[in-house]
Amino acid sequence: MKYCSTRGGVEGLSFTDSLLMGLASDGGLLVPETIPDISNRIDELRGLDFVSLAQEIIALYADDIERDTLDQLIAEAYATFSHPDVVGWQQLGDVALLELFHGPTLAFKDVALQLLGRLFEYVLEQRGEHLNILGATSGDTGSAAIAGVRGQPNIDIFILYPNHKVSPLQELQMTTVADDNVHCVAVEGSFDDCQGLMKEIFADLEFKSQYQLGAVNSVNWARVMAQIVYYGYASLRAPTAPSFCVPTGNFGNVFAAYLARQMGFPIGRLLVATNENDILARFFECGVYARGDVHFTLSPAMDIQVASNFERFLYYYFEQDSARLAAFMAEFQNTGRASIGAPPASDSMLAVSINTEQTLAAIKHAYEQHNYVLDPHSAVGYAAAGLFAQRVDTPIVCVATAHPAKFPDAVQRAVPGVHARHPTLDALSGLTPRKQVIEPTLDAVKAVIEAGVE
Repeated sequence: MKYCSTRGGVEGLSFTDSLLMGLASDGGLLVPETIPDISNRIDELRGLDFVSLAQEIIALYADDIERDTLDQLIAEAYATFSHPDVVGWQQLGDVALLELFHGPTLAFKDVALQLLGRLFEYVLEQRGEHLNILGATSGDTGSAAIAGVRGQPNIDIFILYPNHKVSPLQELQMTTVADDNVHCVAVEGSFDDCQGLMKEIFADLEFKSQYQLGAVNSVNWARVMAQIVYYGYASLRAPTAPSFCVPTGNFGNVFAAYLARQMGFPIGRLLVATNENDILARFFECGVYARGDVHFTLSPAMDIQVASNFERFLYYYFEQDSARLAAFMAEFQNTGRASIGAPPASDSMLAVSINTEQTLAAIKHAYEQHNYVLDPHSAVGYAAAGLFAQRVDTPIVCVATAHPAKFPDAVQRAVPGVHARHPTLDALSGLTPRKQVIEPTLDAVKAVIEAGVE
């Protein structure tokens, strides 16, 4: 399997080269040159457990790692999860929940980042190299990435996050990690500021090379690759081909579902659920991708107005026309707005924006009707699933992305008297946080990296 950039300036990369490159050197995102077809293997794959299915799927994309070694890395990654099936399944009336929060940091990001950390460790050791990871987080990516690479001798990790705009528990999960290779950087701005700074630094090829920078955000192809697995796994366990309702901000999670369907897994429609930051919902309604003001909500991981993984979807929507894609992205970069001319066809993807009142109502409904506590991100998806129920003719599986104990204030606001807790988070109390606070400037971020590496 070889990898190329959505913008046409990089091609022919092996998986391990794409892993270390992260963001493509031409500013695009790396994608496989072909999408494997598993449609003739459905019966064979249906009987596999999660880990075995992951080993089969990931081997199709990571074929330059010896198979026994790859299988071992995958098994080790998912041995860190508390659920015997890695992912959980709950039925709330007509809607099924796919629980993805049973990893070390209680968020769906663990599914990819526990594996990504082991892939980095293996490849760097084989090559005798050191990597400085630069990531941006709106909450969960940072802690999951840190958990995946903490203490590794060949890696330093620098995580940018918006100061005072992640939940207190999300911040503690990052800043209380004591390993010397972990550097938490609070930026006085929004997540979009953090993500924009990260991309600017990766675009500075001289600086990127000098400091051996790599990525853990979902701009790294391996993140998306690992997420394909749980959509394939869930699709094979549903009674008929399900539609997936996915709360999303950066579009990586729902794009993994798109790829799973392209591979041939039995999947119906993809239902995109956003919060008040509705850039994606507006695009699927009218075909215009237009940046708006960032709204800070109860679901902070989705408080995003520039969805970085959307470029990968557009690449396939434009039939892999890199020139058309590059022109679209340049127009958006220069004006904050770009259009495809008409709304995209709605036979495969639908989208909706869910506001704060609907989010709180969804948490309350799930608790009162099913005695189940949702976190606010999962509640955005659950609320959207209710709105979509009359528009799709397949079972709906709603993706539950985080444990509710990470957002106790939102839970309390929706259902007073209900205390969402988890021993992993309780253990953070009293630990000493470590962080640097900086202004949202390129020079400030570069200074942190330079000092950390020295």
